[in-house]
Amino acid sequence: MRKNFLWITVGIVLMNGVGMTVVIPLLPFLLGSYLPASQIVIGMSALASVFAACTFLAAPILGALSDRYGRKKILIISLLGSVIGYILFGIGGALWVLFLGRIIDGLTAGNISTLFAYIADSTAPHERTKWFGYIGATMGIGCMIGPALGGPLGAISITLPFFVTAGIMFLSVICTYFFLPESLSPEKRSTHFSIKSFNIFGQIKDIFTLKAAKALIIVGGFFYVGLEIYQFNFSIFLKDIFAWGPALIGGLFTLIGACDILSRAVLLPLLLKKFSDRAIGIAGLLGLALGLALITLSAQIASPVLIIAGVMSITLGEGLFDPSYNGRLSQAVDESNQGKLQGVSQSLQSVYRVLVPLAAAAIYSFSPGLLYGVAACVIVVSLLLFSKLQSHYILKEV
Repeated sequence: MRKNFLWITVGIVLMNGVGMTVVIPLLPFLLGSYLPASQIVIGMSALASVFAACTFLAAPILGALSDRYGRKKILIISLLGSVIGYILFGIGGALWVLFLGRIIDGLTAGNISTLFAYIADSTAPHERTKWFGYIGATMGIGCMIGPALGGPLGAISITLPFFVTAGIMFLSVICTYFFLPESLSPEKRSTHFSIKSFNIFGQIKDIFTLKAAKALIIVGGFFYVGLEIYQFNFSIFLKDIFAWGPALIGGLFTLIGACDILSRAVLLPLLLKKFSDRAIGIAGLLGLALGLALITLSAQIASPVLIIAGVMSITLGEGLFDPSYNGRLSQAVDESNQGKLQGVSQSLQSVYRVLVPLAAAAIYSFSPGLLYGVAACVIVVSLLLFSKLQSHYILKEV
């Protein structure tokens, strides 16, 4: 029965992935109704920044609330926030309505961190890496399906995909309410929630007082920064260095999606039968560093073979390290702080998404190859810290 409930969470993640990415192909065209063509990129960046800023403020608080009142309630609230946000996008009428939709969605953006906490509540420590892998693979599948649906739907009506997304999110609410039981029993819930708990920096400080969590979040910080550098403008890199068009770039991203699903859903469970998640995490970071080094080299030797090998190495490496990292991170605290921990992690990732592109753009304008060299060095730092600290700062060594 417990595994059945876990598969329900995987289904909810799939709906989230499809719902969130259905609208991706349509955003530039929707913003074209409100902004001149020269300002569409600025509008998209502003919407992304507003969402990230709201997530930074809200995610740890929602996580702490889930520790106090249960995962299910917070998950429903978070999903309903997404429903409202996408309905507002569909209604539109003015640019401020779109921003209001992103603000509401950002302030309730706790669904992924709450689902991670749900997985941690419902699994033994040694099972978590595998299930986090399934979650990541499912999100990847959803992110491949979503854009494929968004284009045809947008051809019917530019606003239709936003209402479809709201419907998919509402279906997630229905599934959560009727089919997903509460994972955090009352006796395991936190009893320490007050007005001070709404202080975002206080929440982050609380997590950083825990040695196990602090050490791993620092490792994760370098990992996510390096990954964000790579993802920031890879399409522009392919256009500038290789003169690739949309068809070739789209084909490469399809390969990335396939490798991501393969690494998380197939390769990871097989490796976990023979190796510890620590060893798998180290192998993943090595793959990431190697792939970024190959892309750095491709800026000097414009070989498609280097790009394909680099992308495959990065994607497989990320698919191995990310669930291993989240599995180990979930072991750093007990059930009563799991939501706060996952919320802080999601909050910090929002900060990286706001700040890293600004620095990455400056480096890229100076030298595209240098940017990916910097990313490789950042991942190497993560690898060194992970190798050194992992065995000393985990509460429950498996």
